[in-house]
Amino acid sequence: MSVNTPKNAVILAAGVGSRLRPLTDLGPKPLVQVKGTPILHNALHNLGRVGVEQVTIVVGYRKDAIQDACGSRFDRVAVKYVESSVYDRTGSAYSLWLARDALLSGDCFLLEGDVFFEENVLRHLIVSEASDAAAVAPFHELMQGSAVVLSDLGFISEFRLKQTAENLVADGPPLYKTMNLLRLSASTLRKAVIPALDDIIRSGATQVYTEELLADLVETRGLQLAAVRCDDLRWYEIDDAEDLRIAERIFAKADTTA
Repeated sequence: MSVNTPKNAVILAAGVGSRLRPLTDLGPKPLVQVKGTPILHNALHNLGRVGVEQVTIVVGYRKDAIQDACGSRFDRVAVKYVESSVYDRTGSAYSLWLARDALLSGDCFLLEGDVFFEENVLRHLIVSEASDAAAVAPFHELMQGSAVVLSDLGFISEFRLKQTAENLVADGPPLYKTMNLLRLSASTLRKAVIPALDDIIRSGATQVYTEELLADLVETRGLQLAAVRCDDLRWYEIDDAEDLRIAERIFAKADTTA
């Protein structure tokens, strides 16, 4: 097992998923199924396969459904829960702050609960020699959300939030989509991420998103975040019904599930 394999992971899964209604009227977005597999089950299965031993899930909307679906143990992984009671009016950085005890337990995978991905994405993050790494893929015209620009050395140099196809200009730098899958070192979590989260919460900025936190760490606080390119791997972030259809197509192409 690689020395870069964290034993811990945090999954942010507290949000309402309003853009996936009516699918999320009765159940939380992380339990929406792709090819018959709930998004969260896919994540837990893949994390266990690469050697993660404990996962902390931040829950909020329909939390009981997530706890019932995942239990206290899933495959090889012990599962703990942290509850956000203000999930409907806070951003993902607040959810991450609630999980700060888990972030202090050592190297950690961090992922959002709406990304369906194949196991090899985690393996790409593991084999990266960088202390801190984020999975990225080319930003294409069907995508929307956070994008990054890479330095010549392959580190993330700039975050660009709320991007769409209109931002893919021919003479601009190549844009890469953040896959919301990261591997962060114990040192970075302790010395940079937790203090930055404490600053955010102390200032009352509870609606900040994780991407905004990372942008601040990279652009103003010197975080060296390696971009791990996953151009040929299967994954998709599922925010709405069209995303779900795209994810179904992507994973229908394979003979095996992710």
